[in-house]
Amino acid sequence: MKKLYIFVSLFLAANILLGQNVTPPDTSKQIKQDTAKHIAKLDTINPDKGNVKEQLKVINATKVKLHSDSISPDSTANQPKISAKVDTIKQNKYGDLLRDDSLYNKKYSLFIPFAEGIGDNVLLSLIDSRILKYSWAMVNETSWKSNLGAGPPWGPNWDWDQTRFGNDFLGHPYFGNLYYNDARANGYNFWASAPFALLGSYEWKIFGENVTPERNSLLATTIDGIVLGEILYRISSNILDDRTSGANRTFREILATMIDPMRGFNRLLQGKTSRHTNKEVYQKEPLNITLYAGIHKVNDHTTAILSGRTTEMINVQFDYGNPFEVRSREPFDFFKLRVETDLGQGRKFVDNITGYGNLFGRNAQCGNVALLEGIFLYYDYWDNPIFELSTIALGPGVFSKLNLGKNVNLYTNVHIGIVPFGGTSTGIVSDTSQSRDFNFCYGAQAKIESSLSLGNIATIGVTYYYFRLYCINSVGQDEPTVGSLGENSLGILQPKVTVQIYKDLSIGAEYYLYAETHRAPGFPVYSVTQTEQKIFVQFYFEDAQRRGHYD
Repeated sequence: MKKLYIFVSLFLAANILLGQNVTPPDTSKQIKQDTAKHIAKLDTINPDKGNVKEQLKVINATKVKLHSDSISPDSTANQPKISAKVDTIKQNKYGDLLRDDSLYNKKYSLFIPFAEGIGDNVLLSLIDSRILKYSWAMVNETSWKSNLGAGPPWGPNWDWDQTRFGNDFLGHPYFGNLYYNDARANGYNFWASAPFALLGSYEWKIFGENVTPERNSLLATTIDGIVLGEILYRISSNILDDRTSGANRTFREILATMIDPMRGFNRLLQGKTSRHTNKEVYQKEPLNITLYAGIHKVNDHTTAILSGRTTEMINVQFDYGNPFEVRSREPFDFFKLRVETDLGQGRKFVDNITGYGNLFGRNAQCGNVALLEGIFLYYDYWDNPIFELSTIALGPGVFSKLNLGKNVNLYTNVHIGIVPFGGTSTGIVSDTSQSRDFNFCYGAQAKIESSLSLGNIATIGVTYYYFRLYCINSVGQDEPTVGSLGENSLGILQPKVTVQIYKDLSIGAEYYLYAETHRAPGFPVYSVTQTEQKIFVQFYFEDAQRRGHYD
């Protein structure tokens, strides 16, 4: 019953996210009026122009063209045409705002996000020390003085912590997102909000714990928190609509607050939860949502297909923005986020999270190929029975769309990233370990994704990940006590096929091949190849403004 509740909740949320325009934007209304006037003119038969039947044929053909939304073979078919009624400085080609309306989303004093960051940490400290009674949360002036004396995070007096994987690379980023959105919800843009993630994290390390401050927590909370924070802010914008009222408005406010708590808190303080406007005031990019529900078979350290345990899964994928829309680019006006879960026994509930968003980018056209080239931020988190790995990366990426025929497109994207910080397991992982069983690391990663969309019939795709990571840090519980900590290489091959059953409902299958090797001088090479198979039902909610299955 609990699993059904989770899936139904995701289904309802997807419908809310895609059902935005309760009132058509002013520009769309004007365009429709102009079109109606044009059709009215077409309906007029002019005796001076000759044969009446020929005039009627031209009129009917023009009407069909005006009302058609079918995808043509040209490279810009997934975009509406630029209209004189759309201000291209403030709006994109869909008539949506390129950024939040500053008149309705003013920038508040810097003191507010600064004070809220302190408030976040005070509340968390009270919960940890007074309710949960963690020994490390019992802070006082002595612990504050000691932590301040540790100096800068890159100095020798900071440490690497020994907590488990999920706490370091999933729990810390979530709190970084709260600090980030203290500023984002108060009118600050991506770049101005980013320092608040660092500030909030540093305050916690110094004043929230009585142990030596850990540099890995500061890094993960800051960098991963910025990525997660901007994604959640933009998803909440697609939910919010200040033109609505009643139960619709209430549900939107609650759902947006669940996704971005600090934004919901600030909207309440700012009086925005009850504010009514006669136009859209938030930036909203087209958003596709895909829900997967099914089973997967995780093979037990072997390549034998369909061996090992079988568990249920519910996954969700967000595709935000149109990478092939020719426009000026701002951070994260295009991103992809996929979250996979494992509903079987064990604490590894979040199986993996993979995502990326653009920092900079520009669009180009090369013959029949539409392109987006840019610099991207990447977040990868894998915490399954096979291995543990998490990285934050920065590097170039190229997205392409090649039209092969009517409703047939080939989408390909290639990425290369530098990994300044991450974590990786170096052997068989444990589902019950409450202390660190992995190494911190740095290195590089690459990814290639390709999918062939056969209209509404089927999609065939393949993804390949490659990570090359070099282990660092002081000695931990399960690490060698002598010699180098070594290096990890990990490849993940992921073919996938989906076939339409009815409209947006499809069935699909996905195969994972994991190949991991760890080398450390003086120790045996650890190498393992394993597989995983998935069968699922897929619900695809495509934004009406976004044409083409480029996922």
